[in-house]
Amino acid sequence: MPLTIFSALFAHDPNIVKIPAGAKLFVEGEEGHLMYVLTLGTAQISVDDNVVETLVPGSVAGEISIVAPGPHSATVVALTDCEFVAVDEQRFNFLVQQAPFFATSVMRTLAERLRSTSHELATVSGH
Repeated sequence: MPLTIFSALFAHDPNIVKIPAGAKLFVEGEEGHLMYVLTLGTAQISVDDNVVETLVPGSVAGEISIVAPGPHSATVVALTDCEFVAVDEQRFNFLVQQAPFFATSVMRTLAERLRSTSHELATVSGH
């Protein structure tokens, strides 16, 4: 999501979650029902203790949980002091209605992560 659009959507959001460097936003297997948008800092996503992505401001995490609440499929750890905006289902639906590009951006992230996972699985299985 372009940083200027991102800034306009989340500049004054009251649901800020501050995570110090080295701390976890959420852990693989924990129940989740929120999506998070990184507003400050860098973090990493890992699955089975393997780093799969580095998050920068504007990146989302936990997007699967907002679409289908359940256990997180990854762990997110702050590499630096981070601030995330927590997005619940009501806020997500509002953003989708008011800013359709937001929904497209989240779907693009889901698709890219699914494609990457599929590629990794194919590589591991030798296909």
